[in-house]
Amino acid sequence: MLRLPPLAALVLLFSSIGPSVAEVVPLIAQCQQFFLQNNPPEIPGILVGGNILNQNRYKPICQTLANTVTFVTLYDITNKIPVFSAYKYNGISLVPRPKTIWKIEPQLEKPNNNANMRKDNGGVYNNQAGTKDYNNQQGFDRGHLLPSCYGFSQDDKKSTFTLTNIVPQVDTFNQGSWSNMENCVKCIMDLYCVNNNGVTEGYVVIGAQPGNNFLNNKMNIPSMLWSAFCCYSHSQGMWIASAYLGDNIPNQPVHLPTQTLTYLTSQLGSVPFPASQCPPMTVVTHLYPTVAPQCQC
Repeated sequence: MLRLPPLAALVLLFSSIGPSVAEVVPLIAQCQQFFLQNNPPEIPGILVGGNILNQNRYKPICQTLANTVTFVTLYDITNKIPVFSAYKYNGISLVPRPKTIWKIEPQLEKPNNNANMRKDNGGVYNNQAGTKDYNNQQGFDRGHLLPSCYGFSQDDKKSTFTLTNIVPQVDTFNQGSWSNMENCVKCIMDLYCVNNNGVTEGYVVIGAQPGNNFLNNKMNIPSMLWSAFCCYSHSQGMWIASAYLGDNIPNQPVHLPTQTLTYLTSQLGSVPFPASQCPPMTVVTHLYPTVAPQCQC
């Protein structure tokens, strides 16, 4: 019988166990695959040069379902809402919208808990919002930052229903101009975010600007939501990008204005795609007439 030296046996033992999965991680760089060129956004006072300035408050979450990391969120355990969620968009999916099952992140409560998000069973949590915190709150939806419709796989879509991807969003805003914007951006990415290899590939970052009020004395109600996308377009022969900002109030217009990345930075200080080739001063409004009417552009 072959006998391994003690060190070799130990290496073999650990390799047979397989890699460990961590969801709540100390460094946002551990989820860098969802950022354009692996560079996380710049969020003033929160995330600068890839460093989280207050690691006790802001927690990077490599959102994990069925042992697969699907997107990334930077979560504020004080305001109990996400700062932003980011995703690499991979094109049209034939998978339907999944049944709504709200989930929580176990490792926000205890670091040694299972890495996979799990169904919320109606508990009360110290570091995140739960389903019951949103119950019977008229006038507000559980508003996704990363929408389910952007997900490519079934697990991608299901994982967006974690409450760490959710903010209290005024219902008419969520179901009106914000929803129209999400559909428009998806259509633009489907048609124009196709690279030189024929692969659909776009990057999105969606964030929430904290407000002065709280829902149920627990979750901060954002004053504004913002969204940005960027990709290389083979058909256009260039990088394309745009940004969108909307006040979290009732009676929004049908369409949010399409803005430049520079405008987003001038208003909020945030830079969604730092050190990239994304055009800072152009928008994609010239492409809107080419997409279908149902795209809501």
